[in-house]
Amino acid sequence: MKRKRILSGMQPSGQLHLGNYFGALKNWVALQDEFECFYFIADWHSLTTLYEDPHLINKYIFEVAVDWLSSGLDPGKCTLFVQSRIPEHAELHLILSMMVPVPWLERNPTYKEKQDEVKNVDMSSFGFLGYPILQTADIVLYKAHFVPVGIDQAPHLELSREIIRRFNNLYKKKVFIEPAAKISEIPKLNGTDGRKMSKSYDNAIYLSDSEEQITKKVRSMLTDPARGRRGDPGDPKVCNLFPLHKIYSPQPMQDEIDSACRKAEIGCGDCKMKLVSTMLENMRPNMEKRCEIASKPKEVEEILCAGTEKARKVAAATLQEAKVAMKIA
Repeated sequence: MKRKRILSGMQPSGQLHLGNYFGALKNWVALQDEFECFYFIADWHSLTTLYEDPHLINKYIFEVAVDWLSSGLDPGKCTLFVQSRIPEHAELHLILSMMVPVPWLERNPTYKEKQDEVKNVDMSSFGFLGYPILQTADIVLYKAHFVPVGIDQAPHLELSREIIRRFNNLYKKKVFIEPAAKISEIPKLNGTDGRKMSKSYDNAIYLSDSEEQITKKVRSMLTDPARGRRGDPGDPKVCNLFPLHKIYSPQPMQDEIDSACRKAEIGCGDCKMKLVSTMLENMRPNMEKRCEIASKPKEVEEILCAGTEKARKVAAATLQEAKVAMKIA
């Protein structure tokens, strides 16, 4: 039986951090054994924030690819490619943009949220308003059955489904598949300052960080604000460290820390160093693999080229089918 197809992408707008890994990448690795997976580096999408510094994009494309490969994405099991190297994405984006009402885009909650979140870049561009259309083109070119998202992101996919229904109804042919959300559990992971982990907040632990950098960042992390002194009891539920302990530390250690923190039998500094030890123990194999892969840029480029060639054949066939339905081919 032919496997169902998965499509997802990441913007090369900076280095990938633990939030990216546990929010998406770890799930992608698991999906590649069950589904036909297409994963792309969304460099055109990254222009929404990097349009003033586009020279950084090529550097980040390489960094993202290295992070993907060192985290377990296998080019023998999934297709890895670069969005901008497949012009069919831009062409279908243009075609779809002619039939999408502006109010559909203006009601997208991310449009307002991102403008409030990102203060150092003017996000009031036409491209950012219309990014859901490019996102839809990304998905439908590969006739993806599923798009992996967290539960809070599922409503965003509905706009793509609306655009697909509009196209199929207008041209009386089911060219595009309406993708379903593949919901994944995403652990709540804040940055070192207690806010959402983000490169724009300068509070992230990156997959490319050294052991020294990780140690320094963990030691600087915000903990339970109620623990002003060593003798004050704490609450792991409100501590910024404990979600990371839940990911990296064995259950007996978690139970021990939970009890000791509530009784003020352990200080935040000791708790941080326990976390450093378990984090580095778990992260070290991928860190070593990352160094090895990063030292072979030619091989990384060959993987992206092969994946892009394969993906473009699929994209070109779908675009041609859409043009035929529209009677413009």
